[in-house]
Amino acid sequence: MEISYATSSNLDIAEGDSVNGLTRQVRVAPLEHPTPSSPGLPPPSPLLAQWRAKLRGMSARDWMELLLPCTRWIRTYQWTEYLQVDIMAGITVGVMLVPQAMSYAKLAGLHPIYGLYSGFIPIFVYGIFGSSRQLAIGPVTLVSLLVSNVLSSIVSPKEELYTELAILLAFMVGALECTMGLLRLGWLLRFISHSVISGFITSSAIIIALSQAKYFLGYNIERSSQIVPLAKSIIAGVGNFSWPPFLMGSIILAIILLMKHLGSSKKNLRFLRASGPLTAVILGTAFVKIFHPPSITVVGEIPQGLPKFHIPREFDHAESLISTAVLITGVAILESVGIAKALAAKNGYELDSNQELFGLGMANICGSFFSAYPATGSFSRSAVNHESGAKTGLSGIITGITMGCALYFLTPLFQDIPQCALAAIVISVGISLVDYEEALFLWRVEKKDFLLWTITCVMTLFLGIEIGVLVGVSSSLAFVIHESANPHIAVLGRLPGTTVYRTIEQYPEAYVYIGIVVVRIDAPLYFANISYIKDRLRQYELIVSGSAWNGSSDEKIYFVIIEMAPIPYIDSSAVQALKDLHQEYKSREIQIAISNPNRKVLQTLSRAGLLELIGKRWYFVSVHDAVRACLQEMPNLPGSSPRFGDQSPQRPTRGFSQRQWRHRTGDESCPNQEPLLLQKEV
Repeated sequence: MEISYATSSNLDIAEGDSVNGLTRQVRVAPLEHPTPSSPGLPPPSPLLAQWRAKLRGMSARDWMELLLPCTRWIRTYQWTEYLQVDIMAGITVGVMLVPQAMSYAKLAGLHPIYGLYSGFIPIFVYGIFGSSRQLAIGPVTLVSLLVSNVLSSIVSPKEELYTELAILLAFMVGALECTMGLLRLGWLLRFISHSVISGFITSSAIIIALSQAKYFLGYNIERSSQIVPLAKSIIAGVGNFSWPPFLMGSIILAIILLMKHLGSSKKNLRFLRASGPLTAVILGTAFVKIFHPPSITVVGEIPQGLPKFHIPREFDHAESLISTAVLITGVAILESVGIAKALAAKNGYELDSNQELFGLGMANICGSFFSAYPATGSFSRSAVNHESGAKTGLSGIITGITMGCALYFLTPLFQDIPQCALAAIVISVGISLVDYEEALFLWRVEKKDFLLWTITCVMTLFLGIEIGVLVGVSSSLAFVIHESANPHIAVLGRLPGTTVYRTIEQYPEAYVYIGIVVVRIDAPLYFANISYIKDRLRQYELIVSGSAWNGSSDEKIYFVIIEMAPIPYIDSSAVQALKDLHQEYKSREIQIAISNPNRKVLQTLSRAGLLELIGKRWYFVSVHDAVRACLQEMPNLPGSSPRFGDQSPQRPTRGFSQRQWRHRTGDESCPNQEPLLLQKEV
């Protein structure tokens, strides 16, 4: 079977070639060089001018949707179709949030009531300013752990200052999120790779589960975000182990995990997934009320009523909280925006990441005035909200109303909730966050990403959350810088029977021309990578001139063609390096040819004088035009004898298409010449 290509060889054969009795003329097309008077697209207007033009063109409705994104779904709300599912989804998430909020507040070192406060006012504010229609915000495990980790190192959780600092932290996180949204800085998060996020979440989940072990074991353990102190503390206090809370907590945890599994695996039992935490709380409370076990601690009295207006205080501690506020902001944004974008794509609407940041910021700022600690979007509750059929932000408003009803009417019932039941809820969430499947996937697909995952996970476990995140993000940026400074450069060959040039590593049957090197640089040219690119170009010259390509060392390179189509821009350092490279090549009688640079790159080369230095006739529209021009010049060069060669240094034997052609013609002794590119062309 012969290899065929989508590009027919009849489309562009060399001048004078005959195929099936037809003769087609092909000319070499030089590149049109930009001049001040040459026609073209108008230069792009400055960014500020674009913003002004956009603002002038906005209607009153556009302004309303920009300032209050909730008007987008309110204006198109379909009452008969959406109302029932939004109400049911809101109630479902509210029922799930009540016990979770109290559990996460305990994880943060706060009284459970502050978890309920964090799941009340922020929900309403986000419903107005947020752009996602399915995101369920409120207290979450990772943020709660971060709050506990930093505040416990400043003050004891038993002191009132601890609570004030948690509320102040919500205000600071909200201010940072609003600032990022207004300045449209959401793109900064693109530099944090998914493998770093997964490794951080996995290690944090382990720390979260171990931090709740004290409610299962019946004795206090050290509060820490590092696994070694936690493990030492657990082992040191094993003599105080108590069976009743361990047995009760284990049973409740098994019930939650079983209900979650059934709810996820069976569609008709989907309601079990959301009702697991509530079931655990009801069963634990009922057991305590009936048997009054003295060895099982309970939540205790919870204030009844809605939160009162409260201006954040203790701003003199703000400086010591800045680093934590930045970290919480990053974690909160990654968790919220990630799930919000996924849900928006599934439900067929656009999501503005910067508007999302502003909505989260407003939710935290307003929440801090009503005694809330930092809140953000939740993976689990957002998934339940989506699976319950939520169509618009009304489901979030219903969730907030459900939380308000719990605060106003049900808090007297919460005082007998066992601590081990709340710990079981947190541990169940932590177990679901351990992403070992992602580690296995990364190991199979890309070892570099697996290394990032491992570094982040190990550092977070043994050195703490802050250092773990810092090392993970730094490693991620280091990989980005390394890839940018060492871009991919490919040697191109011509696919048999076509005028298409592709990398010879991927297409070993492609042909190269003795005396000509065609390279493609798949990256912008700038100061950080130009030295590497120059070294690689010199290396290619040596390889092609040596025995690795054609079995002899007497060949000489006369032309180096640089395919510039993938290069989006070039800076002054790269231009100077190309000038130096041109002088080096000129001293060795090697000519550089440039193929298909974009308008911006061509203008830079023109302003730098590189067009005149290399020669305008050595700029071409396509690689094929450049190769033809080089072949036409080859007979005029001293000592040159252009031929076709089988290019692959890994495969010195003939390519598959070459062998097929020789087998078809019955001529095994003919030179390495492409069948559809006749000798008369050279």
